[in-house]
Amino acid sequence: MAAGLLALMGMFDMVGTTLSGWLSDRLDNRVLLFWYYGLRGLSLIFLPYALNSGYTMLLIFSVFYGLDWIATVPPTVKITSDLFGREQAGMVFGWILVAHQIGASTATYGAGLMRQWLGSYSVPFVTAGFLCLFAAIMAMRIVKSGKATHIVEAKA
Repeated sequence: MAAGLLALMGMFDMVGTTLSGWLSDRLDNRVLLFWYYGLRGLSLIFLPYALNSGYTMLLIFSVFYGLDWIATVPPTVKITSDLFGREQAGMVFGWILVAHQIGASTATYGAGLMRQWLGSYSVPFVTAGFLCLFAAIMAMRIVKSGKATHIVEAKA
């Protein structure tokens, strides 16, 4: 059952990420990140309930979370490009990815410790959900920039 739900999540991830790429060319990417992180947070807060409620609730979680799984990448790349310029975007996004992986490994280790202490993953899931809600608010605080010409000019 878990493998099937993960596969379903992956299929919906393709839909969500593709749609996110399309939207990131048309809408304010800060707003997209606000919604993506906010909905991801709510889904993680919902997960402990789904785990205790059976297949239908896990199915709902898998679809909902799958749509949002990697959807944050296109607006993040677009914001990075807008703020740092096309020449620097790859390097800056690479560092964003490094920071993400450090955070992910730290969170994974912390969740394992909490599972050992508390006997459940509920607290780590809910904590991650609230951190996502905080990230949603922080996304709206990103400085809106139309072009990154000031960075290119400063280097010249």
